[in-house]
Amino acid sequence: MATTLRIAAVGDVHAGRENTREQLRRLHEVGRDADLLLLAGDLTDHGEPEQAEVLAEELSNVKIPIVSVLGNHDFERGRPFAVADALERVGVRMLDGTSVVVGDVGIAGVKGFGGGFDPRQLGSFGERVMKDFVAEIDQEADKLACALRALKTPRKVALMHYAPVTGTLEGEPREIFAFLGSSKLAHVIDRCEVSLAIHGHAHGGNFEGRTPGGVRVYNVAAAVLRRRFQPAKPYAVFEL
Repeated sequence: MATTLRIAAVGDVHAGRENTREQLRRLHEVGRDADLLLLAGDLTDHGEPEQAEVLAEELSNVKIPIVSVLGNHDFERGRPFAVADALERVGVRMLDGTSVVVGDVGIAGVKGFGGGFDPRQLGSFGERVMKDFVAEIDQEADKLACALRALKTPRKVALMHYAPVTGTLEGEPREIFAFLGSSKLAHVIDRCEVSLAIHGHAHGGNFEGRTPGGVRVYNVAAAVLRRRFQPAKPYAVFEL
């Protein structure tokens, strides 16, 4: 018989910004509410290893497993591996086309990328830079598919930074939707029988959406959670 797993999730904590220490310290007691903490990217503000060390110091006080992906901000200084390494040293499991199992729940993670949404996704045509852009989201979608297919658990969670659906982007300018996510991620989620999808990135977006196949999708960017749950805790909790 499956047991309930309580999953806390937050993204876009942007360690290194002014006053982020106070918000990060509020994660110390997340174990009172959840069995697992998911971090949906943009762990740092500018991808500096020193900023990752700040986050790692605070996460070292968290007593439950932590699983994370990187976000676009974590690539800004060209040292994403240093960011990931700082967090892995305090026990955070970093995913990039890989997966981890907690109880009988499997979590597969990627950063994801932009590219737009059906029926107006960007096509691989024309200039090399456009083809490279489209190739990036194709690669991220393939990585997510491989990670999910490797899981044999009865319940699966897809963790990413970029959005798989437009429902969680409502509130952001439509002109930038193509840079906030891609339907290709949703296609993978629906094919791979995912139970729950988590992302961040869209600070001005909406909390909840669904894939075309009906999978629940949640935008857990910290700014979204502050608008929805303030003055409650700085993370959302889901039961699976």
